[in-house]
Amino acid sequence: MTKLTTIAMSIALAGSFAVSGLAVADHHGGNKERSGYSMEEKAEKKGTIAEIAASNGSFGTLVAALDAADLVEVLNGEGPFTVFAPTDEAFAALPEGTVESLLEPENRDQLIAILTYHVVSGKVMSADLAGEQTDADTVEGSSLSIDATGYGVTVNGANVVTADIEADNGVIHVIDAVLMPGN
Repeated sequence: MTKLTTIAMSIALAGSFAVSGLAVADHHGGNKERSGYSMEEKAEKKGTIAEIAASNGSFGTLVAALDAADLVEVLNGEGPFTVFAPTDEAFAALPEGTVESLLEPENRDQLIAILTYHVVSGKVMSADLAGEQTDADTVEGSSLSIDATGYGVTVNGANVVTADIEADNGVIHVIDAVLMPGN
């Protein structure tokens, strides 16, 4: 089995655990507040990854960062992509001034590295990862550590709060922290 196949299977497998845990939270309305999507709404949404992010009220900072890095067209492209999308709350948890600094034109290369660290080539659904612990290579060039062996799924320690938001060109998994290359 190739490493990519192993990674894809691992991500999907992890996601199924996340989805089972998320279903309980969705039943009580918990995930809609955190990601802007209920389980029912996830199934109905379509468009590109960039369009879905722009239409959801939880990703304003991510969309602004994608725009500043000139990556919107990439995520409107053919793909497929798997995006681990931090919420506005995740960006707000960064040290004061970090987001503003990253959005400055002179920091564009650093912003691109951070954003592409959240993207894996291919469409990896949560069911592909259940029960697995694996690494996934990012578009940025580093790898992410994905753990779906317990209750829920983590990506470099960030919790997947909503999994499997399908897009025409891939899938979005909502996370509660911004991932930084090298951490």
